Amino acid sequence: MAYEVAAPKYVRLAQTIQRRIEDGTYAPGTRVPSENQLVQAFGMSRPTVVRALELLKRDGWLESRQGYGTIVRGRPEVVEQRDRRGREALERDESRASGRLVEVAEVPVPARVASALGLPKRAKVLMRRFLVEEDGEAVELVSSYFPAGLVEGTELASSELLSGGSREHVEARKKVRFDHVTERVSARLPDSGEAELLGLPDGVPVLSVLIIACDASGQALQVSDVLLPADRQELEDTYRLN
Repeated sequence: MAYEVAAPKYVRLAQTIQRRIEDGTYAPGTRVPSENQLVQAFGMSRPTVVRALELLKRDGWLESRQGYGTIVRGRPEVVEQRDRRGREALERDESRASGRLVEVAEVPVPARVASALGLPKRAKVLMRRFLVEEDGEAVELVSSYFPAGLVEGTELASSELLSGGSREHVEARKKVRFDHVTERVSARLPDSGEAELLGLPDGVPVLSVLIIACDASGQALQVSDVLLPADRQELEDTYRLN
């Protein structure tokens, strides 16, 4: 059984500041509010604020300049690389992508998706499943799940290919804004249908990248489960050392 554990206060504060950097509230080259101002604005202790700022400096969002304070550096290149798969899932233009739409259906919400969307276990959601192919070989199986309230008034339930990507489609019709993405990576064995679509022999696992796309309040709008054949993947990450 998997349990969801709330992030520490300093991590949540760092995420809030990070989102403000991304949306331009704190522009690159400008100073972030002082420690005192952040303590007052967020009602958190000074040690929590200091720790959040240190985390953002470590990851390349901020830097300290002597005599000037803490400066916004902007979005680090390593973060741009890391969330590429999430952006692809949200912005993939089905009408132009290499692959095929294999299923559009109302389905019982999978447990991991229910947790992310804040839905009860027996709820139903709309699923759009797209098989990404390169040179005739299946390379990704993307199952995107949408709560009923987000589907109404859109063409998400249509069996026709979406143009412009689900993010653009939903934002234009529902007046919502996708703000940030969380990715959770795990490994598992595929079910028979997934294995058949991906052309996998028995016993070959898949990497599952669960992409949770949220608005600025943290409410999940869309969850995509990207399955990658583990025998065809080489993962690489780059990070800074203190």
